Amino acid sequence: MKEQLVQVIDKKDLQVLILTDGYNIHHLSGYRGHTGMLVAFQGEQYILTDSRYTEQVELEAPEFTCVDIGREGYSKTIAAMVQKAFAKEGRSTLRIGFENKEISYMQYQAFVDTFAKELTGMQVEFVPLEDAVNVYREVKTEDEIAKLARAEQIGDEAFTEIVKFIHENWKDGLTEQRVALQLEYEMRLRGAEGTSFDTIAASGSNSSLPHAMPQPKLLTEGDFLTMDFGCMYQGYCSDMTRTIHIGEVVESEQKKVYDTVLQAQLAALSVVKPGMVCSDVDKCARDIIADAGYGDYFGHGLGHSVGLFIHEEPRFSMKCDAVLKPGVVITVEPGIYLPGRFGVRIEDMIVVTEDGYQNLASSPKELICV
Repeated sequence: MKEQLVQVIDKKDLQVLILTDGYNIHHLSGYRGHTGMLVAFQGEQYILTDSRYTEQVELEAPEFTCVDIGREGYSKTIAAMVQKAFAKEGRSTLRIGFENKEISYMQYQAFVDTFAKELTGMQVEFVPLEDAVNVYREVKTEDEIAKLARAEQIGDEAFTEIVKFIHENWKDGLTEQRVALQLEYEMRLRGAEGTSFDTIAASGSNSSLPHAMPQPKLLTEGDFLTMDFGCMYQGYCSDMTRTIHIGEVVESEQKKVYDTVLQAQLAALSVVKPGMVCSDVDKCARDIIADAGYGDYFGHGLGHSVGLFIHEEPRFSMKCDAVLKPGVVITVEPGIYLPGRFGVRIEDMIVVTEDGYQNLASSPKELICV
């Protein structure tokens, strides 16, 4: 996708483009290593890394020239490349684009100091890229959607197995931590490279914490168990949440909360189509929860896009005025959380199509009691 790099250079009127976000580097080049930077000029593009990853760059990003930073480090190596590229032009000014949202202050300062020292006689302006590169990841290709769909399918298969596992074992003593471990095992068994985020298994009062960490807490009859989990498949993420009930007897308010969350999710899904404003989809779910009397207990956004990273743009939230496009892969995950009591969240990952959406998740959403 070298042409996208050139487009950014042209749109921002840059001479040099430096990418430090590993997800953007992966998307634009194919390189998946943990260490590296992408440097692009109008005519040449490079991936810089150390000796541990040079062979990987050559294998995964053959269209890019690999540069080993050796002992010089990134800043001095890039400064030398810039000096060589523009030495004959007699250029007095230089605009360099950088990912201001994905760089540490220390690294940014190293660029500023090194370039000032090495590029004498040249005025360097560092131009924040904001979302100029990230925007290319919003709409997924058919190949990306296929990988995301398989990642979500692995989650579906793991959920089927975990329900059986819980049903067979909770009465003998089963902790949240053991449930999370088993979920991850089931996903790995089906080809997952790893988890796309820390697995959540939260029961009873812990389920009122949207991002609870699994505890050595035993599953107890009468409790809800919320499981939020996802995996990585060929670099792409999945995300799914299901809430089940431990035991057959469900209290009336538990049922009301569960049904409200499900109704809110189904209502939001029903309006998803190209052209819809993200905040309007969020409002659709939020209004149902508020009308049921639980508006104060749904504090997070309705969903987020998913791709190489688990949280991408656009998002379903009150603040997002982005318009949905075909090819956007996004979650729909309303929740109600009653502090100190219990919480319920239901989440699917969907892809926006030309006339609506396709749900990539297939796990049942009616309340399961084990």
